[in-house]
This record gives sequence, C-alpha cells and structure tokens, in this order.
Amino acid sequence: MSSLVTDTPLLLLDRLRSALPAEILLTDPESLAAHSRDSAPFSECGTPAVVAEPRTAEQVELIMRTAYELDVPVVPQGARTGLAGAANAVDGCVVLSTARMDRILSVDPANRLVRCEPGVTTRRLAEAVAEHGLTYPPDPASWERCTIGGNIATGAGGICCVKYGVTADYVLGLDLVLPDGRRMRTGRDTAKGVAGYDLTRLIVGSEGTLAVVVGATLALRPARPPALSLLAQFPSLTAAGNAVAAITAAGHTPSALELLDRATTQAIVDLGHPLLRPGSAATLIVESDSAHPAAELTAMELLCKEAGSDHVSTSATDEEAREIIEARRLVSPALAAYMAARGGSGLTAFIEDVAVPRSELPTLIGMIEEIADRHRLKIFTLGHAGDGNLHPTVVFDASDPDESARARTAYDDIMEAGLALGGTTTGEHGIGTLKREWLERELGPVSLELQRGLKRLFDPKNLLNPGKVVTV
Repeated sequence: MSSLVTDTPLLLLDRLRSALPAEILLTDPESLAAHSRDSAPFSECGTPAVVAEPRTAEQVELIMRTAYELDVPVVPQGARTGLAGAANAVDGCVVLSTARMDRILSVDPANRLVRCEPGVTTRRLAEAVAEHGLTYPPDPASWERCTIGGNIATGAGGICCVKYGVTADYVLGLDLVLPDGRRMRTGRDTAKGVAGYDLTRLIVGSEGTLAVVVGATLALRPARPPALSLLAQFPSLTAAGNAVAAITAAGHTPSALELLDRATTQAIVDLGHPLLRPGSAATLIVESDSAHPAAELTAMELLCKEAGSDHVSTSATDEEAREIIEARRLVSPALAAYMAARGGSGLTAFIEDVAVPRSELPTLIGMIEEIADRHRLKIFTLGHAGDGNLHPTVVFDASDPDESARARTAYDDIMEAGLALGGTTTGEHGIGTLKREWLERELGPVSLELQRGLKRLFDPKNLLNPGKVVTV
C-alpha cells in the first residue's frame, strides 16, 4: 500500500482542521458510531474517518473540495431516519451531516414559497409557514425528526399525499454543492418554467448520490380547512379494495385514505381504541378536508357499505374526527405494545415500502399474509390505499439467526410480489443499499445503464455516497 493511501486520513483531518472550526469536526468513537448508519436493518455500514457538521454552504464547499482532491468518499446525512441504508457510512469516509444547517431563510406569502436550509425539520417548517396562513403538505411519519434535506434525498411522501402530492411536487429549486466542491442552483422561483433539463427533479430522490443539498426553495399552499373522518371495517380484503376503487371512481379526493390489515387492526384493538372492533380483515380510515366534508363523508360511507363494510364510524365534530385519525396514529404504539408483550432483547420491527396499482392492493395484502404464514412471522401491513403504497412491517428477533434469515427471505418475497403485480420496490423510502438488487430487476438493462451514466456525469470519481442506489 502506498504511503499516500496510508496517510490520506491524517492528511484529510489536517486540512479540514486547518480551515474549519474545531467544533464541527467529530472524531471520537461515540460520534463515529452514532453516525455510521441510518434506521435500516439488513444493510451494511462502515466506520467514517470523521463526521463533519458544517453550519454554512461555504463550509460544505470546502469539505467537498478537500475530499475530492484527496479521493476520500463523502456520505451526506440528515436525521438518519431513512429506512434503506442510503445514509450509511463507508469505511474511511467523511460523513457530512447537514443537520446543523437549520435556518428558515424566508417565507414569501405573496409567491407562496419558503426558502430554507436542509437541516430544518419537516415539523418546524410546517409550524413556521402556518404562522403565515400557509401549509407545507408533505407529512412523512417521522415528520417531527426528519429533515427537509432528507425528504428531498428520498422523495418522501406521507399520509396526505393522496390529495396533496409528495415532496417532489413542492421543490421549486435547489442550492447544491457538487462532488468536486462547485456550487450551483437548479430550478426557479416562478410558478411556471421549462428552461433546460429538469435537474431539480433529478436531484429529488437521488439519495445524496449526485450532489449535496445546501438550500431549497419550496412551494406552499393555503392552510388546509378543518377535516372530518370516517372509519370503516370490512370482513374481507376484497371488500376493502372494492371500497377504495369505488371512492376513487366516484371522483372523491380524500385528504387521507389509509388501509390497515387484520394484524394491524387487531393490534390497535388490543391497545384499546374505542371505535375499532376485533375480527376485521381490513380497516379503512378516510379523511376529507373538502369545502363540504360532511357531505363527502356521507357519500363515501355509502360506498363503503355497498362494498361490504360491516362497521362504519363517521365523525360530525373535530373531536370525533381526531379520534378516528388517532387509530392511524396508534399503529406505532400498537406495534410497540405487541413487541413488549412478546419480549426478546433483539426484537426488531422492519418497516418496508412497496407500491402497486390501487386495484392490486387487496391481492398484495393477501400475498403478504400468506408470506407471513409461510415464514412463521408476524407481519403488520398498513399503507396509503389512495395511492397503492403499502408498508408491511416485519417483526423478528435479530438475535435469532434462523428468524432473521426468515425475515430477510420474507422481505425478498414481498418485493417480488410487488413487482409481479406491476408495482415498484419503493414508493417513498428509496433504494439505498437495501434494494440495489431489486432496482436492477425493476429498471432493466437500458434504463440502468442510463442511470449509471448520470451518476458518472455528476460524480466521475464515484466519491459521493458510493455504493448507494446504483453501482458504477
């Protein structure tokens, strides 16, 4: 091994320390370990040489330029709430955390946009624009912790995306630092614009493999009106699927249309929610924030009953609406209660992400239930029925090699089932390292080669988040 390669980590640290404030560079073992991975299981990670927490875009430029000159890989990170391994460190890399770049730069009510840095959490942004009578609709489940930069990297969605769209629909422009340290801006502040290739859309969902986001211009909407909700339970998956199809075909635009399978419904029943009855094969939770939500809910209630629902609760007040939506928000506590009751030091809940055409939802849920039985596992499936995006959650004991192996096989079976039904391996969590093999199957050779070509164009040295999404 050459002395240059051997001395690279020391040279890197010397150059960074000579140019940056000491407090933004972390090298202690605890910090390196804490920043080694995101929240995804089954995904390899390495040990970084240093964790950098820049406060400014100029500091990001310097870090990127220095790493590029020394051929050191850089792995961007946000809050590490990702579920695909996209923020996992590689050995000897610079972990570049943008979490400290958390300023909301301006809110522009006249043009309905906000400018912010990537470390701003989704909740804080939503609260800031609400003070101006505006809303930022994307609402990932981890919205209290996840950052705007991470949302952009993964193309995050959320419960209300069935009506309001996903992160990509709200990113107007980006301030970027390229792998070699050059700075550029994509997009525009105008309501319309088609000048040149759409590099903004290319960066959204690229999982930190093409450039580092150091600023974003996001579109806003007027504050959402008050919403009402209904909860419908069904004796079969087919009946629930028919209800979803009927709601969509009738032209309704619910602000949430969520589906819980048998296992998830029962877990919430066990937690004590007063509206849910035991024994249902599926539960739909529907929310309307239209101009006339009561009338829309009445129409959707009728469609649910015609499809075969044997229990419907419809809200007439804000408090009743919150109680219904609370059933959806209780999914995580219900799973936690199930895991606590089961016990086991290595118990893990792996939240998966697969999307299929809406018409195939009942079939996929049935296949997931069969996969759970075949592999002797507990799988809780919930998801955004309005856009066909499901989140099967596999519960397994990571300290048990046999159960871990069965969980991994079940995960692969779910991916295969989704693709077989004309779906995609990820609706909003991304590819990272976890799904690279499945991405290759989904894209095909021609599309895959174009994707690799884009990676080489932006990052000819393959130093920015290497090994994620596509391999080159």
